[in-house]
Amino acid sequence: MPNESRLSFPRTLLASVSACVFVFVVFTIPNRLVFLDAKTFFYLPLELFVLGLGLLLPGKAGAVLRIALALVLAAGLVFRIADMVAFEVFSRPFNPVFDSYLLADGYHFLSTSLGRSGAMLAAVFALALVLAILWFSLLSLRRLQGFLRGAPRVSLLCLLAGTVLWSALSLSGWPRASRYFIDQLSMHVSNTLRSVADLHAFRAVVNVDPYADASGASLFSALRGKDVLVVFVESYGRTLVDKAEYAADFRPALEEAAAQLREAGYQSRSAFLGSPTVGGISWLAHGTALSGLWIDSQVRYDSLLMSERASLMQLFQRAGWRTVGVMPAIGLPWPEGQYFGYEQLYTAPELDYRGLPFNYVTMPDQFTLSRFQQLERAREDRAPVMAEIALISSHAPWTPVPRLIDWERVGDGSIFNAQATSSESAEQVWQDRDRVLRQYRECAEYVIDTLVSYVRHYGDENLVMLVLGDHQPMPYVTDNTDNRDVLTHIIARDPAVMRAIESWQWTPGMLPAEDAPVWRMDALRDRFISAFSSPVLSTPD
Repeated sequence: MPNESRLSFPRTLLASVSACVFVFVVFTIPNRLVFLDAKTFFYLPLELFVLGLGLLLPGKAGAVLRIALALVLAAGLVFRIADMVAFEVFSRPFNPVFDSYLLADGYHFLSTSLGRSGAMLAAVFALALVLAILWFSLLSLRRLQGFLRGAPRVSLLCLLAGTVLWSALSLSGWPRASRYFIDQLSMHVSNTLRSVADLHAFRAVVNVDPYADASGASLFSALRGKDVLVVFVESYGRTLVDKAEYAADFRPALEEAAAQLREAGYQSRSAFLGSPTVGGISWLAHGTALSGLWIDSQVRYDSLLMSERASLMQLFQRAGWRTVGVMPAIGLPWPEGQYFGYEQLYTAPELDYRGLPFNYVTMPDQFTLSRFQQLERAREDRAPVMAEIALISSHAPWTPVPRLIDWERVGDGSIFNAQATSSESAEQVWQDRDRVLRQYRECAEYVIDTLVSYVRHYGDENLVMLVLGDHQPMPYVTDNTDNRDVLTHIIARDPAVMRAIESWQWTPGMLPAEDAPVWRMDALRDRFISAFSSPVLSTPD
């Protein structure tokens, strides 16, 4: 028996120390990977003493409180990990109200990038991680409770002394007297409450529209007879012209694009727009630009879809244009599209691409534009077209990088099969960050080359193209910048189009000046309407 006691003591001590280390790590670990280093853990957390005092509560009440504290501990760590992921992808903390729906979208992205088995493995790992955190939280607090109750008076005195010490250090301004865990949980609770309040506030203004009763005759009078293409470019962020690794090649590419357009008789103007999202959730940017409202959450987006507010397409339809949506990334029924007001919606099945996908990207942008031209602009005896087109070749994981071919050779898309299989897998490419950055920039250059080539090949006097990014790419490729600006351009051959937007003061050409205007994306709809409609419809900026 004495030998057993001597053997069990080290195990008990090790288990207690492990439990204490786990709790300490939960209380101090940051919610961003960029802040994670050895210095992160040199803090004195107030929560450690508060937790210990709670665990000293005796009887059944103490057991119930221990379970409740374990649930809070586990939830705090799960939220911290969710924050890490959200910051890496969207440059913001996790919001349970807005982000819970992203689980399905994330699984879909992983399925197309890593394969179904890889996505399932990731999902199983995530679930196992949550369960393991919960189990270890329960186990750790039970171990700590037993340890503290072994000498309750000594434990109480030590914990009270620690609390007094922490208070003194905090009042003296010592920066490492921490209450980070409490602050983070409070932040998530307050964000959730603010999100609910924001939803109520948004619902009060969503149907307030200065153009709700505008007549079709007064809308877009300066664009009569013209095909208007609003082209959203995936991850087309300001980082491409600001970050040195990209700008050295991308700025000359934009200048060359402007030169090619001028050579073909086209003018261009460029500026920046502030996007409501970063790294993904592109539909929030689409909703913002086309509704004239700031749509920075799924809750707001869902409210918009149920509202009576007229989208830019609905207003063009009212004015006599045929309205079209071209969405190559959508492969399933998309009832949300009914809000926007498309007379014709082309998703991936309708575009009928017969080639192989480019990883997550269902089809290269050149095929998307070629099919749009064939299905809509090549038709005779037609009304002018207003089209929203989503170009996705610059979507992560940026492999393989597409290449432009002769438009006459595009056909059913099978010609792109060689390109689609010409690169290493996403898993291999993403082992080299420099290569990821380079291929992101190359994909963005491909999109611009494709747009310019389309304009030169299929453009005419009646083509007007508004190009805008949906959001900055994920922080991994922007060095965690807080800037949310995207590039935007307008391209046309008719000089009257550029005269109509002189007051915008956008930079001539395809490369916006560093001091070019930066509008919030929700300002775009009303400014566009005002510039190209009868003066009576003008609204103040």
